[in-house]
Amino acid sequence: MPSYAEVRFYVSGIWLLIKGDEQGFKQLDLSDRGLLRSFWAFVWCLPAMFVTWAWWRMMFLQAMPPGTKTGGLFFFRLGMLEAIDWILPLILVGIVCALFGLGQKFPTMVIVVNWLSVPFAYAYAVLAAAFILPIGMTGFLALLHLSLLIAVVVALTRVMRMLCGPQPLLVTALVMVLIVPDMLLSEVLQRFLGVYPS
Repeated sequence: MPSYAEVRFYVSGIWLLIKGDEQGFKQLDLSDRGLLRSFWAFVWCLPAMFVTWAWWRMMFLQAMPPGTKTGGLFFFRLGMLEAIDWILPLILVGIVCALFGLGQKFPTMVIVVNWLSVPFAYAYAVLAAAFILPIGMTGFLALLHLSLLIAVVVALTRVMRMLCGPQPLLVTALVMVLIVPDMLLSEVLQRFLGVYPS
């Protein structure tokens, strides 16, 4: 498992890419081993995910009849949902790369997307913690949530542009398959798994 220092080094490399600096690629392990190790990002995101799941559990219980309880199965299902939301967009990116003849760039895209997930997972966790705490300002927090989504789109767009060059349609297609299917399927999967606060 990559150490904190390694993860910080990778994330700083991605930050350079977002700023348009190609030196960021030198701070990423783009080897086959680096590709496999990038999936440790999921483990690094788990503490942040637990905070987000706690917020989701709170919303779920608020929408349920009094006395409703949730146990380990509830969190197991949320974990399944997170895994699907993590892997499915990468599969779709692979399909887009195959269609556009970018198979050689696919491993780098996977590495970048995996490590980019870490800082955003913790940003969302901070926001989820703010929703949990009785501090009010729900409207302001909702605005921050929207701002984070915009930041994700901007970061992915800039990184994909670094990888693919000035090809707006291709960059747009890659960003869309990373974000839109997740947004469309999340509620469906949440209802199917019985974790949607209806």
